[in-house]
Amino acid sequence: MNRVRKLWDISPPVSPESPLFPGDRAYSQEWTATIAPGCPVNLSAITLSPHIGAHADAPLHYGPGEATSGELDLAPYLGPCRVIDAIGAGPLVRPADLEHAEGGLPARVLVRTCRSAPTVWSSDFASFAPETIDWLAARQVRLVGIDSQSVDPADSKSLPSHHRLLAHDMRVLENLVLDEVDAGDYELIALPLKLMLADASPVRAVLREL
Repeated sequence: MNRVRKLWDISPPVSPESPLFPGDRAYSQEWTATIAPGCPVNLSAITLSPHIGAHADAPLHYGPGEATSGELDLAPYLGPCRVIDAIGAGPLVRPADLEHAEGGLPARVLVRTCRSAPTVWSSDFASFAPETIDWLAARQVRLVGIDSQSVDPADSKSLPSHHRLLAHDMRVLENLVLDEVDAGDYELIALPLKLMLADASPVRAVLREL
């Protein structure tokens, strides 16, 4: 009998209380139908920023005319992955913070920067130095993820790390929850929705035991 492989849900809850960048649209929901005589179902409509919770930025988010979420190849979002511990690295994760886990690096890398995922908005989070994206790309990494709100600092207007992702045609996941995940190798499953006009997509990101 095949043993069931352990799963780790690395997605935060999505609700009206989810922390968001200032200006992003919060989650809201209304009921358009409820179970009652003559109505057999509950039916709702939701409004939200596609950057809420665990999400995959599409290149369109930081490049005019670039690919939307629905146009993305799914392959980078599924497969072998390494979780690297960079807790305490400071406001910018640099190559030196990742070198200890460099050997045999797979095509997907998730970086843990905090001990517990935030439940309220704060601009005080860790992001990537742009040279770290170059360093990962040189090692054939196709997707990078982080457990903070962005790969660039909250006050950045030029988004250098996002633009290094664009230059290398890499994919990104943000707002992951890695609190209960040890550093090491896993299988990542974090598929974006086929949103043909969107600049990002929520994902239900999970790690599976290899």
